[in-house]
Amino acid sequence: MKSLNLFLAVFLLQLNFFYLKAQNSFDSPYTLTYKFDAPLATAGVGLNLAYFLLDRKSEALQPAFISTLDRSNINAFDRSAAYNWSRPAAKGSDVLMIGAMAAPSLLFFDKNIRNDYYKIGTIWAQTMALNTGVTNLTKVLVKRTRPYAYNPNAPEHYKLERDARYSFFSGHTSVTASMSFMTAKIFSDYNPSSKALPYVWTTAAVVPATVAFLRWRAGKHYASDVIVGYLTGAAIGFLVPHLHKIIR
Repeated sequence: MKSLNLFLAVFLLQLNFFYLKAQNSFDSPYTLTYKFDAPLATAGVGLNLAYFLLDRKSEALQPAFISTLDRSNINAFDRSAAYNWSRPAAKGSDVLMIGAMAAPSLLFFDKNIRNDYYKIGTIWAQTMALNTGVTNLTKVLVKRTRPYAYNPNAPEHYKLERDARYSFFSGHTSVTASMSFMTAKIFSDYNPSSKALPYVWTTAAVVPATVAFLRWRAGKHYASDVIVGYLTGAAIGFLVPHLHKIIR
């Protein structure tokens, strides 16, 4: 994900600072402007760069600390996650997240959306960069120990990785929610009278909820982690295209 974040940051700057001016078609529901998109691009890049710098200084958990972890110290709402461990659930969440990241490409079967490929590409890059930036920077600042670190059934080498400190909040859930809600929002704005809208929005809501459950079941996240991840991703995925529509 780190290399993807860097690629998105560079891609986002290129989109917004070099080609923005020529991409405002009359019939599009969205508008790109330097006044709005340049700061948005800068924010996305800045959040990711801040994460990269802080992540390099972050240290992994030590065996002595892991040995002192006690489930009873976890709040009652989140405690059940510390009993979970499932590699199949973790792999399933990976597959669904990758699928959600690819889902926006389905929009290009629509001719009007396909003709607006540049704006859609910009909105996709902005959504992904902002969401990953907010999510990862929060992870490295909060440094919440993942639930599997409390579980004796989880392999020791997972607990000794730096990633074991990045539980809050769920990146898989936030990425899936941001891509799902962004895709549904874009489809809705180009096809406001489509009979498929209830199915599109239901899918957008259910897929990240499934990922959230799988991340909890895998012992990767607490319930509060996936709830915050869902809400954050959904908000960013909806608001980024919606703000471009408001500007229009």
